[in-house]
Amino acid sequence: MVIRAFAVAAFMVAAAWAARAEEPLALRGMGSFHVGGKLVEISGRPVKEVTFTPGGVPAKVDPNGTYQTGQMYVQYFLPQNERGAAPLLFWHGGGMTGVNWESTPDGRQGWLEYFLRKGWAVYNSDAVERGRAGWAMYPDVIPGEPVFLTTANPFERFRIGAGANAYDKDPAKRTFLAGSQFPPDGYDNFVKQIVPRWTSTDQMIIDAYLAEVDKVCPCVIVFHSQAGQFGFKVAQARPDKVKALVAVEPAGLGDPAKADVLKNIPVLMIYGDYIEQDARWPTIRKNGTEFGDKIKAAGGSVDVINLPSIGIKGNSHMLMMDKNNLEVAQVVQDWLVRKGLTK
Repeated sequence: MVIRAFAVAAFMVAAAWAARAEEPLALRGMGSFHVGGKLVEISGRPVKEVTFTPGGVPAKVDPNGTYQTGQMYVQYFLPQNERGAAPLLFWHGGGMTGVNWESTPDGRQGWLEYFLRKGWAVYNSDAVERGRAGWAMYPDVIPGEPVFLTTANPFERFRIGAGANAYDKDPAKRTFLAGSQFPPDGYDNFVKQIVPRWTSTDQMIIDAYLAEVDKVCPCVIVFHSQAGQFGFKVAQARPDKVKALVAVEPAGLGDPAKADVLKNIPVLMIYGDYIEQDARWPTIRKNGTEFGDKIKAAGGSVDVINLPSIGIKGNSHMLMMDKNNLEVAQVVQDWLVRKGLTK
């Protein structure tokens, strides 16, 4: 009888959420802006003739001059009934854009809409040299060259496929980790989101995020993977403007010598599944938790949630895309409520 009652209650909650998700969103505003960047002078390059349109008249293009570089794109949505105590800033990982937080690659509700429906103002960005932020010439402005990923790389590296050679061009022949929550029918759409990235633009990205924080915050920053270092380092530079940090499988960290600067900022670190059987992620998680220990040693508050330990299993590195992504989002929402960050 108890089990049946629980099942009925769970069904009612799921039905209520499904009905709510179909309700129109009431916004008091939405828009976008670019922020950050600087002007850079280029000289010594030859003038070229370029035909911009087939059959058109060639035009001379002089590449020498002043360029706008290092800017970042931000899109925002402001709910009519705002219940978050501060805006949520979503920062994506390496080789990605803000689309990660929008819809899942198989078309389900993403974290951006989920938290917007919870009453949070949300600011979603494309970092420097990604998506709508735009590129700059390289190696003139950006040293080095971009890194491109094959379609197989994320399948094997993001704890989706069951090890090396698990990916196949034929979706029916791909081998997923047992119990994986990543949507199989969304993988091909997921790799369409991937963009080139550099390994030499970290400071440019940090500078742009600082400009966003100066414009928008006080705020809560939700960051993923590569953005780990950006979230922590920006908070260390602007501790008075950050109310909380949500580190979703952070692959980078802040300055350990300045861990004490974060002592008044609540931190949540959240990790998915299959980490113990991966070649890289045990060390990445260990580095993250040790950085959290330094914050706690300075008197700070750091909560580390390993999702399998609370019964949420099968998550890949792309937690916000997995089939149980809203269950994971609820874990974050509950933590934010406990920290007193809702009105």
